Amino acid sequence: MKTEFSLAQLADPDIKEADKILRACVHCGFCTATCPTYVLLGDELDSPRGRIYLIKEMLEKDKPPTADVVKHIDRCLSCLACMTTCPSGVNYMHLVDQARVRIERDYSRPLTERLLRSVLAFVLPRPGLFRISMILARLARPLAALLPTPPVGASTPGLLRRIKAMLALAPRSLPRPGPAAGTVFAPLGRRRGRVALLQGCAQQVLAPRINQAAINVLTRHGIEVVLVKDEQCCGALTHHMGQDGDALERARANVTVWQREADGEGLDAILVTASGCGTVVKDYGYLLREDKTFAEPAQRISALTKDITEYLARLELAPSTQKGDVTIAYHSACSLQHGQKISQLPKELLSKNGFVVKDVPESHLCCGSAGTYNILQPDIAIRLRDRKVANIAMVEPDMIAAGNIGCMVQIAGGTSVPVVHTIELLDWATGGPRPGLN
Repeated sequence: MKTEFSLAQLADPDIKEADKILRACVHCGFCTATCPTYVLLGDELDSPRGRIYLIKEMLEKDKPPTADVVKHIDRCLSCLACMTTCPSGVNYMHLVDQARVRIERDYSRPLTERLLRSVLAFVLPRPGLFRISMILARLARPLAALLPTPPVGASTPGLLRRIKAMLALAPRSLPRPGPAAGTVFAPLGRRRGRVALLQGCAQQVLAPRINQAAINVLTRHGIEVVLVKDEQCCGALTHHMGQDGDALERARANVTVWQREADGEGLDAILVTASGCGTVVKDYGYLLREDKTFAEPAQRISALTKDITEYLARLELAPSTQKGDVTIAYHSACSLQHGQKISQLPKELLSKNGFVVKDVPESHLCCGSAGTYNILQPDIAIRLRDRKVANIAMVEPDMIAAGNIGCMVQIAGGTSVPVVHTIELLDWATGGPRPGLN
């Protein structure tokens, strides 16, 4: 793709990177076949190729984005299926993230939308506040039915529609909090390694059982696990909302505490059980590339970061107790299969440990969760969820496995089949309890 940035514009490292990404695009259109919003809506501007044109024009002209540009960029899930499909290696992730930062800086959203986004950005990364908000949402949930629902396909959901979506996502009950930051879990028997486990934000409120299962598996196999003190939200939530100031500050804070832990007692890896977080932490090196103080440490942290399944694949797990009579539909989270390029490994681990694993038709398409997307774009998110659930039903599973809390909550909202994390199944197979739902 030809670009026309001025030399002055190209002096900006972000514009220089955007220019490189844009020039890699050859207009082939392969991305349209795997883009969830294009598949649903059929609008070229709701495809990666269409959005790339919009972003190019916005950046080249260096003018505030129009409402139409914002609408189509907001509809992007950042599922990154286009990057898996693209034969030219276009890094759409870094391009659309840059566009979101520009929109956040230069576009004035309606007041109600600004307030909602501010609340989400403030509450979700803070587990204490998020827990309180879930308790309040649970109490208000019966009122959701009283809120009006506009016709599916409305161009931009209004505030009441989004509030209704938030209330629908609230759990009926909350589990007890998990272990506190700073806790160290000793290995059973001889120590074979030492890792930090990302505590997460929403996950530690909604499903602390996931990290508990990871701790069980790791310590059972000789790995010491530390929940690093002063760790923060990874920054993914605000990063994907275009609020890079907040996201980068969180990244710097995490790099600082993880590096301190690595230089102290030592770390073989930083493990993540929420793949949406893992994709961003693995990108810290890029995000902080222009920061003279943090560029090198961030690269080190990104290199240390592993999805839980990546790390477990290196270990010789205990013999499985499973007899091959439990059928699992494996939902490959977008952030894992497209963002981190991990697609076969979780399925192989489950199969080797006695589960019958079945692929889900259209496994490349997003379930509609995508961070805060199922709140900000609820109509599209529900259509994607229902499509995903229908495809899952075709394989008639006993359980559904996923590697990301957002996907788990989203899919569970449309099915009665138990939805569990991959690590919960591996814990069960190697001597732990059968996965529960609280």
